[in-house]
Amino acid sequence: MRRLVAFALPVLAFAFFEIGSAEAALDVFIDKRTQTMEVKVDGVPTYHWLVSTGRSGYATPSGSFRGTRLEEVYYSKKYDNAPMPNAIFFTNEGHAIHGTYETKRLGSAVSHGCVRLAPEHAATLFRMVEAEGLGALRVTIVGSAQKTSKKVPSRSRELPGWQTNRDWFDLPYPPPPYEEGPPVDYYDYDWGPWN
Repeated sequence: MRRLVAFALPVLAFAFFEIGSAEAALDVFIDKRTQTMEVKVDGVPTYHWLVSTGRSGYATPSGSFRGTRLEEVYYSKKYDNAPMPNAIFFTNEGHAIHGTYETKRLGSAVSHGCVRLAPEHAATLFRMVEAEGLGALRVTIVGSAQKTSKKVPSRSRELPGWQTNRDWFDLPYPPPPYEEGPPVDYYDYDWGPWN
């Protein structure tokens, strides 16, 4: 009887955990050569986005990683409180996939080592990981960033006194609303509560 219990208990535990885990597999594949990310859900390609990985001197690590934590609202403790919305951390050193408001620079290696996404793409990926759980996430990063021919001007040369690597300082936070509409004439004094 003991042998039967000793054999049946691990088999039942394995079956219980396999049935209980109905989460989808989320595979995030990042290619530093092309500065792109592909997201697969249960092996089916679902999204393909431009990213920005680490620039020279701030390499994004290559390899296979699991998610370590999620932070919907986060500010970098290392880089002057830089906003990192919808951050999905994948190393204990602080590397994360997160949104950026510098969307014009997506597709080139300009980050401090994190993987930057457009804000709406970061929010989509964050919600997927949040719904499926960190255990379902596998991040694979390959390649090395190509040298870009575009020269990014240093803020320290343009504005004396500013620290280097502060390329985000002139961006509004939170971002302005993305609403289209007619231009507002702020010098039109025919409006207000006194009319």
